[in-house]
Amino acid sequence: MTTGIQSKLPEVGTTIFTTMSALANEHKAINLGQGFPDYDMPEELMSLVNKAMHDGFNQYVPMQGYLPLREAISQKVSGLYNASVNPDTDITITPGGTYAIYTALTTVLKPGDEVIVFQPCYDSYIPNIVLNGATPVFVDLSYPDYRIDWKQVKNKITPHTRMIMLNSPHIQPAQFYIRKTCNNWLRLYKTLPYLFSAMKFTNISFLMKYHTKAYCVFPS
Repeated sequence: MTTGIQSKLPEVGTTIFTTMSALANEHKAINLGQGFPDYDMPEELMSLVNKAMHDGFNQYVPMQGYLPLREAISQKVSGLYNASVNPDTDITITPGGTYAIYTALTTVLKPGDEVIVFQPCYDSYIPNIVLNGATPVFVDLSYPDYRIDWKQVKNKITPHTRMIMLNSPHIQPAQFYIRKTCNNWLRLYKTLPYLFSAMKFTNISFLMKYHTKAYCVFPS
């Protein structure tokens, strides 16, 4: 006799990324929903990886990540943003961005907490919030400009609000939030324990004036 596995997230269905990728394949369209590389791995990078393996760099690393990599990231943050980040206490390496999101939320969220989320959003946000016993509190971003209604955000804040999740550009509608938005956030940040920001586009150059620096530089 076998028993079925009961999902912890019964309301999570097929994600929008899976749906859009299937449609792109069906219609032979350019897939803007997921970043599938359409080029081969650089030969130099493959050679360096191969050399590292032969040189013995194939063992487990500390839980927070390989120290020379953490030190390099600390130096990069310092050079880009003039911000001091301790590689021993402030940086954790994860195997991918979605894993980093889960790690960050699991670190700070507790049952009963509330998290303000701007919709539409990356599809792993809500499941990770729910798995940690917290409740997502939604602020809708409306077509065509997807601007943040900061009065609505302020009205959503309660004594249970633990975190607000904010990206620039916002992952789904690809909206850029300029310094005025950052200033609105700064008016609220003292009332919120945490700001979560998945700044995956900080090393991409955009041919427009609205891209801001990573949120780690705020408040200045």
